[in-house]
Amino acid sequence: MNTSFIIILLLLALAWFVLVRPQRRRQAAQEGLYASLRQGDEIVTAGGLFGRIEAVRDDELDVEIAPGTVVRVARRAVAGKIEPEEDEEPPEEEPAEAPISESES
Repeated sequence: MNTSFIIILLLLALAWFVLVRPQRRRQAAQEGLYASLRQGDEIVTAGGLFGRIEAVRDDELDVEIAPGTVVRVARRAVAGKIEPEEDEEPPEEEPAEAPISESES
């Protein structure tokens, strides 16, 4: 009976590390996202709308989804913040090779 009790405790500990702990990390990351939302941030909502935050209130955001179109969105509806893309450097152009004339060959 002692070994079965130990096995049950080990299974509970395993369930804690596999299920509960990662969920708490995701929840803390999401709370951090909500706290970091500022005016001017580009976001995407859980419904798939992309927009820029125009105003931030307690639990609501005013988000411009098109020029002149502002919608009110619950803070919890934000799925992620879109980081500005860094401009990629244009590829360096290689000098064009001069055509080989018959006199050079």
